[in-house]
Amino acid sequence: MNRDLLRDLSAALAAALLVLAAVLVGTAIEHRDGTLHVGWPPLFARWDPHVGPGTPAAIVVAVAVVAYGPLVAARLPWRALLLSIWGTGMAWTFSLALVDGWHRGIAQRLTTRYEYLQVIDRFHDIPHTLRDFTHHILLGPDHWPAHVAGHPPAATLTFVLLDRIGLGGGAWAGVWCITVGATAAVAVLVTVRALTGEALARRAAPFLVLAPAAVWMGTSADGYFAAVAAWAVAFLALAVTGHRPRATGLASGLLLGLTMYLSYGLTLFAVIAAAVLLLGTRRLRPLPYLVAGALVVPLAFTLAGFDWWEAYRLLVTRYYQGAARVRPYGYWVWANLACTVLIAGPATVAGLRRAGAASLHKDLRARLRTAAPELRLALLVLAALLALLIADLSGMSKAETERIWLPFVMWLLPACAFLGRPRAWLAAQATLALLLNHLLLTGW
Repeated sequence: MNRDLLRDLSAALAAALLVLAAVLVGTAIEHRDGTLHVGWPPLFARWDPHVGPGTPAAIVVAVAVVAYGPLVAARLPWRALLLSIWGTGMAWTFSLALVDGWHRGIAQRLTTRYEYLQVIDRFHDIPHTLRDFTHHILLGPDHWPAHVAGHPPAATLTFVLLDRIGLGGGAWAGVWCITVGATAAVAVLVTVRALTGEALARRAAPFLVLAPAAVWMGTSADGYFAAVAAWAVAFLALAVTGHRPRATGLASGLLLGLTMYLSYGLTLFAVIAAAVLLLGTRRLRPLPYLVAGALVVPLAFTLAGFDWWEAYRLLVTRYYQGAARVRPYGYWVWANLACTVLIAGPATVAGLRRAGAASLHKDLRARLRTAAPELRLALLVLAALLALLIADLSGMSKAETERIWLPFVMWLLPACAFLGRPRAWLAAQATLALLLNHLLLTGW
């Protein structure tokens, strides 16, 4: 066994021990005083071994990607590879969701009392609702459900507009989130190719499909948010590497602005965007278009009467009106990282170890100037890790991060491109996802 593999396995083992500690300590805390408000610490889930109609399909997809994924990713023409990543990602996510059945796994996920579809009828006059939005964030007689209050209105407006065009109800909402969410992997690949070259992108491709994160991508609006944020970064990467910088810079700005109005926490994507700007070779030309595009969505919502800053201030108050008031920061500040291990998988942990080693090279500046692909990829994934750690330390992410942090975790997965023996690591990723989905009934 070579030294690098031994270190990879040691990192994966350390991560597994972190998860075990989070399970044991969390269970003890929950049994003692019930302050965690999760059914199976550290995950918002409950123990419920089960199989469903998606079980055979999930196994077939997993076996196919493990057996043929690396070879296909290396040989397919680039555009065909992107389409296959999208299609296979959808198949993997749909099959995992269907382990819980059509209604419980997809059609009803976004219709519970916490979710966006509960308030569709309150948006019959959209301009008035936007002006009045902040008045219903705090708990009161007519407050918004948790997810509506916890996000800017573009999140809810998405489902309102789907309803307006005839795609109303939980089934269409679920299909929308999974179908759009699966494009996040494509956007990440486009970014990795633009910044580091095609070889590393192809090596990362199977891992972007077969991620345990798919358990929560189906069905969660955060999967949709992950895709919007990912495409914002992808267009930025294309812009700063000279690919139609005006059009791609403008598109990136538009999507970055939209991202801010889908989720307050995704403002931390500024860290990832900054890394992309650092790695770009032609930064100046697209900047005016990027800035112009980024102003469009905030300006539109502001003119419509929605105050983003006031809404965020009220959200912080609402956050501590709920379970966050009693959830112990001292547990969640490290248990959140255990959740991240479960959604990113052992291969990503090992890949991040290698990314960290690459970034600590003594000739870091010289290698960056010479555009070493491995170092550029390492800086990209470590920027995503930094954004995630900032979110963790903020205290605004106590629990449920297996869903909330999906947009950031998508940018950790390319670290798997550093690994040797891809089939073994892919098998570990798939096994973890299948175990999670079949042994636990996940929330949200």
